[in-house]
Amino acid sequence: MTNTVRLSDADNVVTAVTPLEIGQEGATQLIPRGHKLATTAIPKGAPVIKYAQVIGYAAEDIAPGAHVHTHNLDFRNVDTAYEFGTNLRPVAPAATQDTFQGYRRDTGRTGTRNYIAVLTSVNCSATAARKIAAHFTDDKLADYPNVDGVVAFVHGTGCGMAGQGSEGFEALQRVMWGYARNPNVGGVLMAGLGCEMNQIDWLVEAYGLKPGPLFQSMNIQDVGGLRKSIELGIAKIEKMLPVVNQSTRTECPASELMVALQCGGSDAWSGITANPAVGYACDLLVAQGGTGVLAETPEIYGAEHLLTARAVDRATGEKLIDLIRWWEDYTERNKGSMDNNPSPGNKKGGLTTILEKSLGAAAKGGTTPLTGVYKYAEPVTAKGFTFMDSPGYDPASVTGQIASGCNLVCFTTGRGSAFGAKPSPSMKVATNTQMYNRMTEDMDINAGSILTEGRSVEEVGREIYEMWLHMASGEHSKSELQGLGDYEFVPWQIGAVM
Repeated sequence: MTNTVRLSDADNVVTAVTPLEIGQEGATQLIPRGHKLATTAIPKGAPVIKYAQVIGYAAEDIAPGAHVHTHNLDFRNVDTAYEFGTNLRPVAPAATQDTFQGYRRDTGRTGTRNYIAVLTSVNCSATAARKIAAHFTDDKLADYPNVDGVVAFVHGTGCGMAGQGSEGFEALQRVMWGYARNPNVGGVLMAGLGCEMNQIDWLVEAYGLKPGPLFQSMNIQDVGGLRKSIELGIAKIEKMLPVVNQSTRTECPASELMVALQCGGSDAWSGITANPAVGYACDLLVAQGGTGVLAETPEIYGAEHLLTARAVDRATGEKLIDLIRWWEDYTERNKGSMDNNPSPGNKKGGLTTILEKSLGAAAKGGTTPLTGVYKYAEPVTAKGFTFMDSPGYDPASVTGQIASGCNLVCFTTGRGSAFGAKPSPSMKVATNTQMYNRMTEDMDINAGSILTEGRSVEEVGREIYEMWLHMASGEHSKSELQGLGDYEFVPWQIGAVM
């Protein structure tokens, strides 16, 4: 194992694989593991280069061997000349068609799980929803082996917000509609209070949802109170269970998989090990005709030019740029900066500016053409590699991806993240071996083996892709085994709270 990693001949920094003492690898200062070492003199104001891209500018003269981090690296807003479709790599279809055992739905889509969802229109019905779902213990579901569980999806909004036509209202309704239609959901009960801004009837009408045995709704005020609503909700789901249980797994092509590509608790290794490996897995999925969905718009900031160059047409690339401009305005009017995104944990792990973080995060999208760009929680209809707008906050981002149709979640982490999601199972990929060994109960795959064991990105990427197929067929990820996913439903709340 080498002591440093250089990612491109154009770079003027390298990353320390192990803590470097003064004198090691030319270091003139102590360099923590994962942090950057200057390989040449970098004058004040000159660009600092990693991944052959600018990650910031020297805040002072930086000598060869110096520690390069937040104390001597400045962020500047990106002013990029974009290209469209100049880096399109044709996708060669896979030689053989891979399959998994999934649930075929009447909508034409395929699920990897078979849940009953209790969805709330407003925070005021959250307690009712949780009590309804809690009634259905493992003992009560024992006679329904094809049902993965009854899950309450509750949130803290739905009222005190601008109504129809506002960004926040439309985003929340897309989330509710998206969860109701996600192929991992076999039955739905929507629970409201009755007087909220986010009316269930409006949602049903706007999105063409049809009440029936597997789609029920109720309002606490109409039913006559909390206790009666809980009793009615339980009765409605008891009638759903035998019907939902009739669904069984059948052989389905890998083209039916839509994977949410996500990262959280990133470190310097995210863009070197785990994210490139997930990108390779995404390429394998796209070759099968499947779909990968990248998100977290603030976390591609400074790397979006690499994605527009892969856009299938100018219109697709410009949709991505429009999202970037919206986020610049959004952060400015809220007195923030796009560079606020890297967290204290990110920085402790070796990341500095959002530009550096984004260049690593974008690697999850692999190398195939960008076929579509979507609003938060908007249904993803294109096959291939796509992008969905969202915050960098993981629960809100994954909520949008699941609402957009993702039936699997792939989550990379360097600092260590205890994350899971329902109804779409989540797997976690560790970026470094030290954290993997420390959190083996939470991590499914160790991409850190690329550094510690000499494995290739392609080898680990193939392992990730194969786990997608196994997980889609019902194999539980470690987050599922620990029961995660009941509290990670967090719709992005946009706009004023009134």
